[in-house]
Amino acid sequence: MELTADNKLKKLVIVGDRVLVKPKKESEKTESGLYLPPGVQEKEKIQSGYIVKAGPGYPIPMQTDDDEPWKAEEDKVKYVPLQAKEGDMAIFLQKAAFEVHYKGEKYFIVPQSAILMLEREEDLFD
Repeated sequence: MELTADNKLKKLVIVGDRVLVKPKKESEKTESGLYLPPGVQEKEKIQSGYIVKAGPGYPIPMQTDDDEPWKAEEDKVKYVPLQAKEGDMAIFLQKAAFEVHYKGEKYFIVPQSAILMLEREEDLFD
């Protein structure tokens, strides 16, 4: 299989209530025009980036009724879905995130509880 930008992350499975975030390219200058040395942006307590993959959510175990053997076997675990979705821009706490490098790219694995704010292109209330 040829590696392209579209299928590079296809084999990744994000577990539970976590999301995979591609960090935004930060400006090397401050608003006043001062150039920042490398690594300054990475040390900030709050980071931002785009969610490229999201886990299934918070697992909820299902009740097992063994007295009805005629019922079809289905998954024993259901999930409460995450509020974060692929394509959202997330602002998250750096200390709760795990930095990973995959296929030469830098990503963060962030639990939903560490996400402070989401920006979504579509209207949330429609």
